[in-house]
Amino acid sequence: MKCVVFGATGYIGGRLVPALLAAGHEVRVLARTPDKLDEVPWRSEIEVLVGDVTDESSVAAAVAGRQVLYYLVHSLTRRDFTQIDQQAAATVAAAARAAGVSRIVYLGGIVPERQLLSKHLASRAEVGEIFRSSGVPTAELRAAVIIGSGSASFEMLRYLSERLPAMVTPRWVQNRIQPIAVRDVLHYLVRAAELPREVNRAFDIGGPDVFTYLTMMHRYAAVAGLPRRLMFPVPVLTPWLSAQWVDLVTPVPRALAVPLIESLVNEVVCHDHDIAGYIDDPDGGLTPYERSVELALSRIRNSEVSTRWSDASHGVAPSDPLPTDPDWSGGSLYEDHRERHTHAAPETVWRIIEAIGGENGWYSFPLAWSVRGWIDRLSGGVGLRRGRKDTHRLHPGEALDWWRVEHIDRPRLLRLRAEMRLPGLAWLELAVEPDGDGGATYRQRAIFQPRGLAGHIYWKAISPFHDIVFGGMVRNITGTAERDEQVPSNR
Repeated sequence: MKCVVFGATGYIGGRLVPALLAAGHEVRVLARTPDKLDEVPWRSEIEVLVGDVTDESSVAAAVAGRQVLYYLVHSLTRRDFTQIDQQAAATVAAAARAAGVSRIVYLGGIVPERQLLSKHLASRAEVGEIFRSSGVPTAELRAAVIIGSGSASFEMLRYLSERLPAMVTPRWVQNRIQPIAVRDVLHYLVRAAELPREVNRAFDIGGPDVFTYLTMMHRYAAVAGLPRRLMFPVPVLTPWLSAQWVDLVTPVPRALAVPLIESLVNEVVCHDHDIAGYIDDPDGGLTPYERSVELALSRIRNSEVSTRWSDASHGVAPSDPLPTDPDWSGGSLYEDHRERHTHAAPETVWRIIEAIGGENGWYSFPLAWSVRGWIDRLSGGVGLRRGRKDTHRLHPGEALDWWRVEHIDRPRLLRLRAEMRLPGLAWLELAVEPDGDGGATYRQRAIFQPRGLAGHIYWKAISPFHDIVFGGMVRNITGTAERDEQVPSNR
């Protein structure tokens, strides 16, 4: 089918487009800032139009000749988001009707019965009503918290759980929520394009589990390997005060946190599972909450820290962060990145890289490395005593002082995973790239994924020494390569 997606640069839209392509659909998108799509691997397979959902002419151009319209737009970060979302929905609905679009698919939020709705949920419900009353058959899929790396609701849960071992919480943490995995949301969205023409209604979609927000935080901590979090619910924290706390502790912007937290005052649980009468559940069934969290954390757990999403095919996990996601999505991952050009040949630089560690040392502040090794040994870790088997050549999986050779792409990249005692996971990447003129660029990354508050404190505490340790490595590795070739240094 010929589809048009509004909101392709957003969290769900950036995952829906490749899913539609994989299902054989033709896709057009309308984006205010199409440059956001430059890094996605499917950019050349779609048609991109520049425009805004409140602009009648650009919306008309986008829906022309399309059969299915996906609407995944909201304006939560704007103070007047209710009015903007209403205007945008009315504009898109009118254009869809005029263009003869046969199906609108809209992703909204679960609307609890007999409760005073937050502005966020009320706006979502109003947008759904505009589409269902448009004369174009509409499938409104209503979801609560979507679990996946990059989802604002999940990122708020992630950061609160990781950074605070104990917290005072408002009473809304006892409200029930029915979370759903992002891959299950995409399953329903893609299949909704094929619903019978007479279907014009809302469907609640949710995962197999119903928890309180408090339980979700505890279970997240368990999956992430964190100690059990201590929660002290009190009745006095308003949603506004809670949002200020979220803004302080997490990178989720206050403008986004306020409407999301206000929505948590409502219990959001599916009223039914009518969707099953039209769309089968995903193969293997709906994804349990703990499994959803595992998938969202898999990029780190699988040590996929040096890959870019743009290097992958359409089969990349929708739970992983995408280049279109906000900078604060994907969890905490600290990096120290340095690079330096050298006149030494790439093979000479690689020879230095592959010979690092053991008796050859680490090319920077030997005393600091020795002291850190002794501290690790005294705390029951491996320390520096393991050395290396061969003074010149490394192999995947072998020990190297307190590191493990995780990946080696000779003669380009060496990735080491730390096995010292740390409040988190750490990697060190050493890479060399020819410059085309006989020289090379040496690149180095130290990567740390903290576990709990102690991990964040650890990284902040050692940051002042990075220039001495990691900066020294860059200078000394390239300097050694240049001396080996007896070429002038560029320092």
